[in-house]
Amino acid sequence: MEILKFAIVGCGRIAPRHADSIASLKNAKLWAVCDIKKERADLFGKKYRAKIYYSLNKLLKDKEIDIVDICTPSYLHAEMGIQAANKGKHIIVEKPMALNLKDANNLISASKENKVKLSVVLQNRFNPAMKDLKKLVESKKLGKIYLASVCVRWFRPQSYYEDEWHGKKGTGDGVVINQTSHHLDALVWLLGMPKSVFAYTGTLAHKTEVEDVATAVFKYKNGALAVLETSTFTYPQNLEGSIALFGKNGSVKVGGTALNRKIFWKIKGELDKEEEILEKEKGEPPSVYGFSHKEVIKDMIKAVLNSREPKTNGYEGKKSLELILAIYKSAKEKKEVKING
Repeated sequence: MEILKFAIVGCGRIAPRHADSIASLKNAKLWAVCDIKKERADLFGKKYRAKIYYSLNKLLKDKEIDIVDICTPSYLHAEMGIQAANKGKHIIVEKPMALNLKDANNLISASKENKVKLSVVLQNRFNPAMKDLKKLVESKKLGKIYLASVCVRWFRPQSYYEDEWHGKKGTGDGVVINQTSHHLDALVWLLGMPKSVFAYTGTLAHKTEVEDVATAVFKYKNGALAVLETSTFTYPQNLEGSIALFGKNGSVKVGGTALNRKIFWKIKGELDKEEEILEKEKGEPPSVYGFSHKEVIKDMIKAVLNSREPKTNGYEGKKSLELILAIYKSAKEKKEVKING
């Protein structure tokens, strides 16, 4: 059995989710960790019994490493991914893959030129409830879909915005690009790219350089609409992160802590089944990260070993970024913005 050796770059809040996922997989081994903060790297490396590095350049010289798993602040994702690709390492990168389309395209190009795999962490696509929703949309049982609703009502205290990068302009930490990227990915994964958006953003409840609230309306070519509401001030806790679809023959909603639970599931001709379907939808993950990082990493291992593209490759990761950037452009210019898609 071939075992792929992983290196985690960035030992912050999301890193344990990656490390525990790697440790649970037979074909994976956490070989090394890296962080510029020596104490944090030491603690993390000792906990997971991995080699410890304090610079990416030194880590990338380690010939044993097959896959570099990037868990650093958002503004470093593309740059570090390109460095890893240029050293012949496969790349897993947390969302967002980049802060602009040029950097996203450069990361995709670097992976192609160096013949390495690139996977963006869009773990909620692997949730059972989301996979069922995708199958439902593809089955056409909803009929024509008229409206979609994306809702993120989360809470972040003022202290969240006061560390070295959260809340700083240009770092990728506004509510749209950070907290809402998975939900916008869900929208485009299920319904495709809208043709335009009109959006508003604001900073209302926190002292910070980035937005803590946004609303938007998307238009689709077939006349359907989608609405977005997102914020980080729903005191005192995260209340909702969901996507709902309303069609001619049905209405469905997936929410829960991490897009992991069916909230309602009403399909014409199958209304008697709803209670049974929802009865299975119990239990919540311990955080908004959900349960499916393991599935992203497992898919990457299969992609490397079987020489295929990861299911959440760079092209897939770029789609939600396009929506995010269109939202920001519309809010800044105070007008409807076309989305090329």
